[in-house]
Amino acid sequence: MNKKEISEIKKQFTPEHCTVTRLCGCYVDGEKNKRTEMKEAFLSLPEEEAFKYFEIFRKTLSGTMGKNLLNLDFPLDTEMPGGTQEFLVKLKNSRLQEDVLLEAFYDRIIETYEYGENYLILLVHGIYDVPGKTSDNEELFDASEEVYEYLLCAVCPVKLSKAGLSYDAQSNRFGTRTRDWLVEQPMAGFLFPAFRDRSTDLHSMLYYSKNPEELQENFAQSMFGCCLPMSAGGQRETFNAIIQETLGEDCDYEMVRNIHENLQALAEEKKDEPEPLTLDKTQMRHILAQSGVQPEKLEALEEHYRAAGGEETELLASNVMSLRKFEVKAPNVVIQVNPERADLVETRVIDGRRYLVIAVDDGVEVNGIPVNAPRQ
Repeated sequence: MNKKEISEIKKQFTPEHCTVTRLCGCYVDGEKNKRTEMKEAFLSLPEEEAFKYFEIFRKTLSGTMGKNLLNLDFPLDTEMPGGTQEFLVKLKNSRLQEDVLLEAFYDRIIETYEYGENYLILLVHGIYDVPGKTSDNEELFDASEEVYEYLLCAVCPVKLSKAGLSYDAQSNRFGTRTRDWLVEQPMAGFLFPAFRDRSTDLHSMLYYSKNPEELQENFAQSMFGCCLPMSAGGQRETFNAIIQETLGEDCDYEMVRNIHENLQALAEEKKDEPEPLTLDKTQMRHILAQSGVQPEKLEALEEHYRAAGGEETELLASNVMSLRKFEVKAPNVVIQVNPERADLVETRVIDGRRYLVIAVDDGVEVNGIPVNAPRQ
């Protein structure tokens, strides 16, 4: 799924466009015990309560593609009888009306999800009549082309509110606030099946993790039978290792700046495309050559790429290098530069010592105080 498709589904979690038919939930304590369960016809909920659920559902489809939101494809064996994908299909087709399937679903999450505190499993079923579109991309709400039937799950921490003082209007006084167990924003979740090309894709799903570096790989493998891609931090480390190993002694400031500028230019060129920019081995070779890397260094790229990430590894550009900032670090010093003006920082050797030199004119501030640049 891409950002446009995710946005279309998120719109369903509003009072005006609600497609949710049923809500189920299971409250689990820190000892993995089921404390209580619920089953509701969603449209019968009070408006204020429904609004709070909408906020949770939309959050489960929020974040950055490739970091918080991951497209997962089901291996073929998961679609066979008894497989993880086949179980999700059964659960969807039941419209959450079969208690045996619901209990099995809760049990699978409780068994495999690693979290030592209380949490709430929310699961909804929805039916979206996908409207047709005209040639100029206008929606035809009275001309549905197909029905997208889906499950959305959110796993939310439940934590005790902080102690404090509050105002009691009835007694007109301040006193100790009653501490409640509050449902917080989701830390994990999924959408099944995927919504691709404005159509149902039973062979894939969308996985959400609030923390992109804690993807719970064992949970995803056991629950869905899917292997997770490399985390955002892992992709950045892999990219850095490939650059360092390929360039060797040529990995200096100017070369890395050139790579950043060329990657930024490519991202700008591809910014209107629905799919995020990914870098494979061929694309990496092109960027390095464009940045001035010598041919003999490029010959070693394939070996270093395979060793660091694997032959078929693809890295998201947004994960491997920040396109919104340019940062230079040294012991005790951090310099942040406008990415479009990285040329203002140079490296020089003065009296045998290496220096970072920053070109400045007026407008220099130190701790918010305007200062004059030294003049010769």
